[in-house]
Amino acid sequence: MTLHVHYWPTPNGKKVTIFLEEAELAYRIVPCNIARGDQFEPNFLKLNQNTRMPVLVDDEPRDGGAPISVFESGAILLYLAEKSGKFLPQDTRHKYEVTQWVIWQMANQGPKFGEYGHFKRAAAANGDQSYALRRFSDEVNRLYGVLNNRLYDRRYLAGDDYTIADMISYPWAVNWKGQDQDIEEFPYFKRWFNEVSERPAVKRGLAVGSEFSTDVAELSPEEGERRAKLLYNQRARPVLVT
Repeated sequence: MTLHVHYWPTPNGKKVTIFLEEAELAYRIVPCNIARGDQFEPNFLKLNQNTRMPVLVDDEPRDGGAPISVFESGAILLYLAEKSGKFLPQDTRHKYEVTQWVIWQMANQGPKFGEYGHFKRAAAANGDQSYALRRFSDEVNRLYGVLNNRLYDRRYLAGDDYTIADMISYPWAVNWKGQDQDIEEFPYFKRWFNEVSERPAVKRGLAVGSEFSTDVAELSPEEGERRAKLLYNQRARPVLVT
């Protein structure tokens, strides 16, 4: 097995497993339990100083050299698409039609959707969050509108062909109900979403690591507080001396 994915079943992790399933590439999952703090362990920090999964390690890169590790889900999809020759056109116009939507997702959809979820969870224990909730709810709605307008006259985000642009944007849209959005407001997005949802490889990619997940509603107050201290309000870490 040459591809090792340091992974936890979050939207960012599922982007990678969807690609691997679509491309029919063999891979090994290395669980990175972010609730336990695996992302802060020294071995993980050697792969990604940003303390975030997923990370891909390729034991057999195309140049034949030493193993390559890649972090950030967008970079991983670009790497895998180039390695496999799948889901990323190589002519300049179409390649950058795809690439711009990969960057859009990383810079806009993921961060804004994530912030809305954060402040929605924080509201119960941290006082008035109404401004933050309104701010990010509006952004989430705006970005669904961007997807809807884009898909008005094309089957997929980058045109007629299914690409990594679709794979990277889909997992963050799965929870549209939890993001308090009405899918009926976005009919062209809904058509795309339903089509992508029915792809067998997408279903397999989403299911990877389902046995790892825990229901946060069932956590004790003490465990919820421990996770919040671990995951939120992080500051700069000292240099890892090896």
